[in-house]
Amino acid sequence: MDVLINVFVALHIIGIASLLGGFLTQMTAMGEGTARFNKAMLHGALTMLVTGVALVGLNQADDQIVNNIKIGVKLAVLIVVLGLVYVKRDEEKVGKGMFAAVGALTTANIFIATLWN
Repeated sequence: MDVLINVFVALHIIGIASLLGGFLTQMTAMGEGTARFNKAMLHGALTMLVTGVALVGLNQADDQIVNNIKIGVKLAVLIVVLGLVYVKRDEEKVGKGMFAAVGALTTANIFIATLWN
């Protein structure tokens, strides 16, 4: 079971890398007002959602303690990010505020995952 959990953790990290990487590569474009949500960001957020749900299930099946409040907060933040990226994915330009919000929420989700014990 540990190997399977570790595989899903790795896939979860790949998802966050895709979402945050898509944001970071367009920071210059955000400054110019031409940033847009790309497919890497959408697929990264979806990967995070699917692997995160799988990780919760696998950890509970393995009789490990799961902090449901932490998972709920992370899920809420991810759903907001996923909603913003999904709704605006076909637009040529996204407002600076909305684009920055996705980056800030993604970064907040990373800090929640690593600092909240």
